[in-house]
Amino acid sequence: MNNKVEQLKGKLIVSCQALPHEPLHSSFIMGRMALAAKEGGACGIRANTREDIKEIQNNVDLPVIGIVKRDYEDSEIYITPTMKEVDELMEVKPEIIAMDATLAKRPGGLTLDEFFYQVKEKYPEQLFMADCSTVEEALHADELGFDFIGTTMVGYTPQSKHLKIEANDFEILREIVAKVKHRVIAEGNINTPEKARRVIELGAFSVVVGSIITRPQLITKNFAEALR
Repeated sequence: MNNKVEQLKGKLIVSCQALPHEPLHSSFIMGRMALAAKEGGACGIRANTREDIKEIQNNVDLPVIGIVKRDYEDSEIYITPTMKEVDELMEVKPEIIAMDATLAKRPGGLTLDEFFYQVKEKYPEQLFMADCSTVEEALHADELGFDFIGTTMVGYTPQSKHLKIEANDFEILREIVAKVKHRVIAEGNINTPEKARRVIELGAFSVVVGSIITRPQLITKNFAEALR
């Protein structure tokens, strides 16, 4: 594990992402967003697309968790779904590459196991993070050899739609931390400083916070709805 990644231990990673339909969609803006996050004390960035990551790397010298979100007609998976996305990310070499590690089949009918073996064979030195939605998926990703296990997809898949990451004082997170060998990164609906602190207390290696910091349209909506 390189020193840049070690500096994430117990620290905040800010997700700087804006999709094409969102008002802040721009690599330039994401670069400035990452700089603002760094000024606020973030020690890492999670980002989407080769272009955004390149711009972020021009603005901050922080470790990056890289993804590419892309839809394919034959699969529900959209977070780094195929080798094409991994190859794009390797052009900018983020410290960690994250991918969907849920039960769903990938484009072309590949299972997670088949895809991960291909990726590890092609890029044996690269660190990978598994975006999981259940304890079972986390345990499976841990066995496969992912370097980091993430709770990113909890509540966002058919098999986890009844689950909430923060339910019962982060019960899912606590179970994953207790059972896996690899480091756990808490992510998903961690929308207060208190929750971020709590997941670290519970044994998460690091915590990713996104929308509540970097999506002003959603933050504004919370305030506007409270006044209705």
